[in-house]
Amino acid sequence: MSSSVERKRVRKTPEARRAEIVETAARVALTEGLECVTLRRIAEELAVRPGLISHYFPSAEELVAEAFAVASTGELDSLLPAERPHGTPAQYLARYFALSAGEAYDDISRLWINARHLSRYRPVLRDRVAEQERASDDRLEGLIREGVERGEFRTDDPRTAAIQILVVLDGLGAHANTDRTDRPEAVTRMAVTTAERALGLAAGTLTGTPLPAVPD
Repeated sequence: MSSSVERKRVRKTPEARRAEIVETAARVALTEGLECVTLRRIAEELAVRPGLISHYFPSAEELVAEAFAVASTGELDSLLPAERPHGTPAQYLARYFALSAGEAYDDISRLWINARHLSRYRPVLRDRVAEQERASDDRLEGLIREGVERGEFRTDDPRTAAIQILVVLDGLGAHANTDRTDRPEAVTRMAVTTAERALGLAAGTLTGTPLPAVPD
């Protein structure tokens, strides 16, 4: 005799199922690399048939590109929120550097290294990498413009200042797979030093700036 209480299988909406697939792929990309994002692997993670994954993503290339975009967008939103009501531009810039330093940032650095390498051979991913680079440029430029308007920063070209800072961060992040224990402090602080110089700030300003009280 069957139980009077049966567990009903929850049918997810197409939007919810697609989001679940992409979020799972993004997690795998961050922790293991984009090469591990395959239709079969994501199906195994979700305990579904590979055919369900291919229904939403007919090719693995599309899923890889989407996984990278979601992971990198999530990291950008965490490092530098689009809405910044809890502090000044200088405080958010100081927070950005604090979060971008050290091992906690290594996973996203490795993902960018991975994506830029693979994008040489994968046009769909190459387009997403370019989109995410522009998004990072735009977000940091917006923060710098706000700081200029409020008199906190001094620069005639916020876009160039943003790109200079990001190029240095990318360069430092390129060593995420190597031992950096002997890296000089001046090198570790290079992105902050570049920002202070580009934005007309005295040396040490960003290091001594209190971080905004951003809620968890």
